[in-house]
Amino acid sequence: MTSNVIGLFHDPESALTAAGQLKGAGFESLEIMSPVPIHGVEEVLGKKKSVIKNFTFMGALIGGISGFALAAGTAIAWPHPVGGRPIITMPPFLIITYELTILFGILATVLGFFISSRLPAFRNRVYVPESAVDKFVVTAPCDDAEHFKRAEAILNDAGAEQVREIGESDL
Repeated sequence: MTSNVIGLFHDPESALTAAGQLKGAGFESLEIMSPVPIHGVEEVLGKKKSVIKNFTFMGALIGGISGFALAAGTAIAWPHPVGGRPIITMPPFLIITYELTILFGILATVLGFFISSRLPAFRNRVYVPESAVDKFVVTAPCDDAEHFKRAEAILNDAGAEQVREIGESDL
């Protein structure tokens, strides 16, 4: 059964130090909770790549293709030849193509945001209420008692005010 070790810190520097030491000791999936933004978190935990831009690109691409297909399909289904011009002309079709590119890109961006933010939460995640007020929290998952003791020692050495264990049933 997986449990989580949680260390509460008074200042952000000691929380970043503890997170760096845990990362160096081989702990994965670390999380830092903070009441204010902390500079330097990316250097300690590593910068995560955002997938939102991929959602935006794919949404815009699908929107552009569907916008042009809508206009062209409508012109082919109900042809209205005027003055010898071709049935499928680019300038008027680009308007609906542009509009659907923007619309689908925006909708895909919102969808990508919710997916990358893990909303809605389908599983319970660790939350410590003190992190919303005045404490900085470092959380690491532990597989067994050996991992927990090692993480607890690292957190205490880094200056944790309190170290707790939260199991799956406590979430």
